[in-house]
Amino acid sequence: MTDYRTLPETFEELKQNIPEGHTLSGRLVEPFIRLDRVGKRIVGRLGGARTVQGRRIEMMAPSNQHSWVVDGNVLRPLPRDAVEVFQSALNDIDANDMSFSAAIRLVRAENCELVAKTSDELLKTGNEAADAEDDLIDVVGLNATLFPYQARGVKWMSSVIDQTGGLILADEMGLGKTLQIIALLLMDPPNNNSPALIVCPTSLIANWVREIERFGPSLTVSVHRGPHRTGIVSGLQTSQVVLTTYDTMVNDISVFSGLEWAWVICDEAQAIKNPHSNRRQAIATIPRRRSIPMTGTPVENTLVDLWSLSDFAIPGLLGNLSEFETLFPDDFESGKKLQRLTDPIILKRRVADVAGDLPERMDIDVPLELDDTLIDHYEAVREATLARYPVAGALVATMQLQLVCAHPWLRETGGENDEAEIVASDHLPLVTPKMERAVELLREAFSNGRKVIVFALFNRIGDLLIQACSGLRDIHWGAINGSTPQADRQEIVDRFSSHDGPACLVLNPKAAGAGLNITAATVVIHFTPVWNPALEAQASARAHRRGQTKPVTVYRLFYVDTVEEVMIDRSTWKGELANETVPVSTRDAEDLKRALEILPKRS
Repeated sequence: MTDYRTLPETFEELKQNIPEGHTLSGRLVEPFIRLDRVGKRIVGRLGGARTVQGRRIEMMAPSNQHSWVVDGNVLRPLPRDAVEVFQSALNDIDANDMSFSAAIRLVRAENCELVAKTSDELLKTGNEAADAEDDLIDVVGLNATLFPYQARGVKWMSSVIDQTGGLILADEMGLGKTLQIIALLLMDPPNNNSPALIVCPTSLIANWVREIERFGPSLTVSVHRGPHRTGIVSGLQTSQVVLTTYDTMVNDISVFSGLEWAWVICDEAQAIKNPHSNRRQAIATIPRRRSIPMTGTPVENTLVDLWSLSDFAIPGLLGNLSEFETLFPDDFESGKKLQRLTDPIILKRRVADVAGDLPERMDIDVPLELDDTLIDHYEAVREATLARYPVAGALVATMQLQLVCAHPWLRETGGENDEAEIVASDHLPLVTPKMERAVELLREAFSNGRKVIVFALFNRIGDLLIQACSGLRDIHWGAINGSTPQADRQEIVDRFSSHDGPACLVLNPKAAGAGLNITAATVVIHFTPVWNPALEAQASARAHRRGQTKPVTVYRLFYVDTVEEVMIDRSTWKGELANETVPVSTRDAEDLKRALEILPKRS
């Protein structure tokens, strides 16, 4: 078998040493660059192409120094300067071990004399590559069993991050993005000198702390925010994982940019989709070895959204913004062209894609923290109510505190009074941490065309949700509560179920917790906890019941260190008893006492 690499590099010299059984063709072939993946390396090779009866035939040179290609037993010449042009195109890139970013730059280079062609393997989508992984994984320190799709996702992310330094995790809501990131961190734990930075909305801080403590207890965690946060770089080097909010990151960017982080992970990364925003510009200056934006919606408005996320994940991948906007105008063709370049670094599974791996129902607790303004309000309501009702204070006070946690405006409105106008407050916002999280869950569900049931004890929550979601268009909203006539309820459900597109049905669990079949919904959000866990279970069963053919995700939103956490604990306690005949009332006095004693912690 002929070893072509040992033959002369120039075609002129080859004429003097034609290998046996081969012939030479004098017709030049068109040179190009072939980009391919070999093991974990990306390599660039010099090739030549010719067209026969409209069909393109590609051939490769024996090496990147040979100015001819092998076409079966025929050896064909490349232009004399092909090797020189190839080396010039690569500039300082190592052809035998190039980064993904460098390969993509070659693909999109329009002024290059050589066209860069990619193999299917190199541009295999993240979903396809993850599916090709096996689901056998042992993550030391992970206190959880990963679903098969999660195991494949973690293995894919680990492999890709080593090669590229960045990726986009865009799995749909409910598929466990947080757990996958914790597993990834445990596979290569950061140290205190170069920790992992996780930036997220304020409403997700408590959830990240809780999830890391639960699933990755060996990881040390600190939260950087509030009046007592550090002002020096060494103050950030006290744990393996540092959590902060987007606003704190912007305010303290001089501190955050003072060290190189092992990881910078952005949760709800739509917060950095606008390349001109302070958040996006600030976070881009933070030195980091690996970057992961997490979002359920990689593109919301324009292709610039995707540029912003991709450029954060792998700086320079798609060129600077002005180049990008010139090469990729906002149209369908540009979107398809861009998708081909970015899909290899994006993992975006949908519930429908991995339904076979999922249980029929996923229950997800979403702990939240009151901000300092709401803590002041919570404490004031607690003290005032106890002072006014010293005897019956416990029952009255807990209801007043539930109203505060549901939404502070409700106490002025009258809580369950449908007729009362919503009274806005000058010093208490519409978008509370709970409202912010609910809107994000709704936004992501709607973007995937899903239908959502929101359970809320207080009827005006639906109006407040619609107000907070005012920027979302073409959404069907419906509601059923105690004042809804029985004769109208099924019609409301039918309109919700038959609506062609995303929809939200806000239900009072007392009024709609039985008798209704709402299997069109695949997302359930409990906006307010209830004292009776049986009522909550009955409410969730509206969507998760016989006739439901898709997995259902059930979220429970609650504020930690408040009456709501006591209610969640009570529900968990009752659930752990399973079929034990222990009446819920046995916990009444204890729970009411704790509900009035527990106080939220300030940041």
